[in-house]
Amino acid sequence: MRDSRLQKLAANLAGYSVNVQPGDNVLIDMIGSERELVKCLIEEITKRGGHPFVEIEDKTVTRTLLKNATEEQLKTMAEYDLNRMERMQGYIGIRAGNNLNDLGDVPAEKLKLYDRVYRHPVHMEQRVKRTKWVVLRYPNDSMAQSANMSTEAFEDFYFDVCNLDYGKMDKAMDPLQDLMKRTDKVRIVAPGTDLTFSIKGIGAKKCSGERNIPDGEVYSCPIRDSVNGTIAYNTPSLYNGFTFENIKFRFENGKIVEATANDTERLNAVLDSDEGARYIGEFSLGFNPHILHPMKDILFDEKIAGSLHFTPGQAYEDCDNGNRSSVHWDLVLIQRPEYGGGEVYFDDVLIRKDGIFVIPELEGLNPEALK
Repeated sequence: MRDSRLQKLAANLAGYSVNVQPGDNVLIDMIGSERELVKCLIEEITKRGGHPFVEIEDKTVTRTLLKNATEEQLKTMAEYDLNRMERMQGYIGIRAGNNLNDLGDVPAEKLKLYDRVYRHPVHMEQRVKRTKWVVLRYPNDSMAQSANMSTEAFEDFYFDVCNLDYGKMDKAMDPLQDLMKRTDKVRIVAPGTDLTFSIKGIGAKKCSGERNIPDGEVYSCPIRDSVNGTIAYNTPSLYNGFTFENIKFRFENGKIVEATANDTERLNAVLDSDEGARYIGEFSLGFNPHILHPMKDILFDEKIAGSLHFTPGQAYEDCDNGNRSSVHWDLVLIQRPEYGGGEVYFDDVLIRKDGIFVIPELEGLNPEALK
């Protein structure tokens, strides 16, 4: 018997997140072995008059392909997949790989080549900018292990998070989005962190289930050369199959001039991918009430209640500071007391302390209001 929670998730993805309309072509891109959600999505897209297309990938095959790929080959792959993406109005990406580290031993130069030649034109330029898209994970043993939970407990957690009332959350985000649009100076304070920058005139975007599931953030972007100070991220981050920990950046006039981590050489290799990788492309506040601890999965970690992320690399066009890069790396700082606490100031006014919004118009985003 099909899990009713799965059917609800598929209906929300097709009807709310991607808003399938009659005649829409929608690509379902599955990485992993899960099939039932794909079948549910095919049915839901068809119900709405859309045309579902399916791509099923295996990360172990991708690993071997990338280790042996040439630049000419990747360019041909990009041309092929870009042509398909250009014919899609919608995209639903499901990530359910069994091993988070499958790409961990692919040479760094191959991964950078893949990002530049394939992922950037197909996904960052075409899919992100020109389709109605949503990306999500699917619960499996690997994710449960990363979250330090049993598989059954993780499945319950997953559906609580992913089937949240995102319409209610969307309305509660309006005051924060409006405030960010009016804000000039931002200051972030936490252990090892004292960072200032401006978001004046950049704008703000609320994220309430239309691009990511799970969701729960409002983002903007620093003026490119305005960032100064230091930030010490306190969550691990998986990037191209390697887990980075204790990442610290020092900024001067927008640029990361010093970067350290558990593998400082590998970290700086990522930041040296291109000029834009050492500048910031996104600043966001996260507040999903069900997500409390990191699990090395950015779709969950960037939404952690009481968190923020500060992202080296590519800026989004709807909150654009002009920074361009093949990198877009969401790195997370949690400011709840058990993670060391911290404050967020907008124009010298304290708006969040220890992960809790403290001004009346933003209290609707605190956990007790969203659950």
